[in-house]
Amino acid sequence: MSQPDPVPPVSRTSGTGRRTLVLGGARSGKSAFAESQVGEGPVRYLATAIPDPADTDFAARIAAHRARRPAGWTVLDGADPATVLRIAHPGPTLVDDIGTWLTARLDARGAWDEPRGTITPDTDALVAAVGQYPGRLVLVTPEVGLGVIPATRSGRLFRDEIGTLNQRLAHVCDEVYFVLAGLPTRLK
Repeated sequence: MSQPDPVPPVSRTSGTGRRTLVLGGARSGKSAFAESQVGEGPVRYLATAIPDPADTDFAARIAAHRARRPAGWTVLDGADPATVLRIAHPGPTLVDDIGTWLTARLDARGAWDEPRGTITPDTDALVAAVGQYPGRLVLVTPEVGLGVIPATRSGRLFRDEIGTLNQRLAHVCDEVYFVLAGLPTRLK
């Protein structure tokens, strides 16, 4: 099955911001590296995860991220970056992570059993918001294309959608890093 061609890039504003995309696998160190890249100023942290009170393992992961963040950061839990990034922030903005945002969008649209591309309006809005964001922006996203082909339809759908979205985000970002075993490598 062929993948759709990525949508052409959106035009960028001439703002002074720098957009950085940080990719990596599970437990690669991508979030810690991204946090080290935001620099000074009042950091706005968009935490895209929507916690499930019954999932104690996920709650522990969220707690570990919270404990690592400086107390002075403004955290927006369950944030939709496609919406929040329409509003500039005086300091750096960190989005962690695009994979949990994508999962939430698939859930919201009931798209797990729908054709690929069902969430295109959501991903288009995100790519446009990132491409037009005028300030310092760091995005964290999972790289899931290095393993085996998932055995389930939902796994393949997620892998395909995040792969296409990552390509599009990499195109509109100024810098792209891949983090493996805690070691960042600059790709762009």
